Amino acid sequence: MSEKKYNVLVLCTGNSARSILGEVLFNHLGKGKFKAYSAGSKPAGQVNPGALELLKLEGYSTEGLRSKSWDEFAKPGAPEFDFIFTVCDNAAGEACPIWFGHPCTAHWGIPDPAHVEGGEAKRAAFKKASEQLARRIQLFISLPIEKLDKLILKEKLDEIGRIQD
Repeated sequence: MSEKKYNVLVLCTGNSARSILGEVLFNHLGKGKFKAYSAGSKPAGQVNPGALELLKLEGYSTEGLRSKSWDEFAKPGAPEFDFIFTVCDNAAGEACPIWFGHPCTAHWGIPDPAHVEGGEAKRAAFKKASEQLARRIQLFISLPIEKLDKLILKEKLDEIGRIQD
């Protein structure tokens, strides 16, 4: 019997930095158990250069990454998500599309590194955002997801989102 693969959507308003980092980290750290996507309510149209720089520096592939609308994933034929995470406060408060399959959702707010000024400070902010996301993702993927009922799982996801790194 093969292990279930979980589809994850990481949302942020612009889908240019934090949600992109989340997509890449979920796909890497999840080791095939998770297939992650990212999107935004008002996509910036391009991936933030700071996110691309960090991902390349860390050895992750940036091929195929793009800023896209969450509408792309609300259409028939789109992947059905098991989990949806918002990583910015704006996206957490917006009216989301109706997601097929009733995914478990949580808000994992991460400060926006794109708003930091200065080369070295901006690089440090992207690094910190990546580390915060990686820590939360690692905690999440270590959960016995298939053994937890949906209410307990939601509580665990919310707990992870409240971690102050």
